[in-house]
Amino acid sequence: MSKKPIIFLILFLVAASLLFFYKQEKEDFAVKLGIIFGYTGPIESLTPDMAKASELAIKEVNDSGEFLSGKIKIQGIRADSTCVDAAAANAAAERLITSDQVNAIVGADCSGVTTSILQNVAMSNGIVMISPSATSPALSTLPDNGLFFRTAPSDARQGKIVADILIEKGFKKAALSFTNNDYGKGLAESIKKNYESKGGQITISASHEDGKADYGAEVSALAQAGGDILIVAGYLDQGGKGIIQGSLDADAFNKFFLPDGMIGDSLPKAIGSDLNGSIGSIPGTDSPGAKTFENLAKSNGFKAGPFSQESYDAAALIMLAMQSAKSSKSKDLKDHVMDVANAPGEKIYPGELSKGISLLKQGKEIDYVGASSVELIGGGESSGNFREILIKDGKITTAGYR
Repeated sequence: MSKKPIIFLILFLVAASLLFFYKQEKEDFAVKLGIIFGYTGPIESLTPDMAKASELAIKEVNDSGEFLSGKIKIQGIRADSTCVDAAAANAAAERLITSDQVNAIVGADCSGVTTSILQNVAMSNGIVMISPSATSPALSTLPDNGLFFRTAPSDARQGKIVADILIEKGFKKAALSFTNNDYGKGLAESIKKNYESKGGQITISASHEDGKADYGAEVSALAQAGGDILIVAGYLDQGGKGIIQGSLDADAFNKFFLPDGMIGDSLPKAIGSDLNGSIGSIPGTDSPGAKTFENLAKSNGFKAGPFSQESYDAAALIMLAMQSAKSSKSKDLKDHVMDVANAPGEKIYPGELSKGISLLKQGKEIDYVGASSVELIGGGESSGNFREILIKDGKITTAGYR
């Protein structure tokens, strides 16, 4: 027998094997989720745990072996939003969609870049986004073609919470410094409106920029206006931290209110004992799901830090909506997000995503409660629960829930 047919047979078998493994690999990761957070920038200390939370939900669904046909695996692909650079965030999102070919996006994180990605990238490509931390009130009414949802409540609600806490604790006058972007402006407006409606006085509402080396001028204006407490509606790793440190150095303020963008372990670690006694607010709940998630996070090597609950829930909602739609395409799943997030149906908690998928495959309804007590209202945003914060002994502690 000639050697040529044998050689051709071997080559054919090798090529067939390569094609098989290529198809298998393609099948194994037929669904991709973009996870776009600010891994660099003014909240970079928060995003590693947020990403790990989303990836935990993905792992849970993959481990179930139940997703869609039962053979499909989901891959999470990270991209850096920077939190504040819209051009960089848009480019990162564009790469996720056109190059990585993601089916949907968990994110973004900060309100300005989230708005920009939604308007300039996601809508034109028909890609669903579920943000765990973009809280600007403007996102509530922004046209989105039914593609945008969020698991963190709007700052329209946080403004009411901030005002309630300040008045209850006897702070009648407050100075307000906010980061000069969509998040800071929206939150500052909500705080001022709600605080003053309850009889409080905002002595000054002034913006600051992130990334500056010195905040002396901003602190001087805040000190001149005065107040019983300084509200810092900024970011914990850059501008907000700079405003607090500058205020302490100048002996301008010694009590601070820290809204959600200022909550994280890196801030008390950076400022030290001078931050003790400061108060704040962040989305959070004392629900059974929150405790379960905390244990899951610990056993998987990360902390259930700020917005990690919401990040787990954002990824979970996307995958459950895909299962409900029997499709991984955004154009199909977008109409199922509200269905799986709300009653009626069997309640699904962290660690129960396999159960949720199984019920959906049986044609049954689910009510995804998740880690953050998910309840979507209006155009697809969280109805909202908040944790009241007290900085004590250099630690972020819980003073209550609202």
